[in-house]
Amino acid sequence: MMEDPLAALRPLHMPPPVGWWPPAPGWWIVVLLIATGIILIYRYRKQRAAQRVALRELKWLADHRETVDRPVARLNQLLKRYALVCWPAKEVAALSGQRWLEFLDASGGNGRFSNGVGDLLLSGPYRDAHADLDELLDLARQWIKTNVPKIRIDV
Repeated sequence: MMEDPLAALRPLHMPPPVGWWPPAPGWWIVVLLIATGIILIYRYRKQRAAQRVALRELKWLADHRETVDRPVARLNQLLKRYALVCWPAKEVAALSGQRWLEFLDASGGNGRFSNGVGDLLLSGPYRDAHADLDELLDLARQWIKTNVPKIRIDV
């Protein structure tokens, strides 16, 4: 009689377990995309930090305009400080009066500073301007949202 030919076979040999290192190329791509996303979000938030602070101060001014002494003058100071963050000081620091309003129009005011309610920035500190203050605050909010500080290296 013949013996069973399958009995002569050796038992199954299991391959070694798959190691976790090095990861597959797809995981490297995922890690690279996540790191790039984190860096881009960080840079975006850092670039917009001054804008968030200016909008927060503008909201505070709008909420407390009845108790704030000279709200129009304070708004003008806020716009000037924000402009100094967005543009080099040699372009913005010396601007005042009509040239300041023209700068605001050229950088996103669309003529509403020189020829509209923005004219209160010149005359508002010297008279009661509470009636038009809401419109001026909206114009300032729009101007701040339009202008984003640029990341620059001052030497």
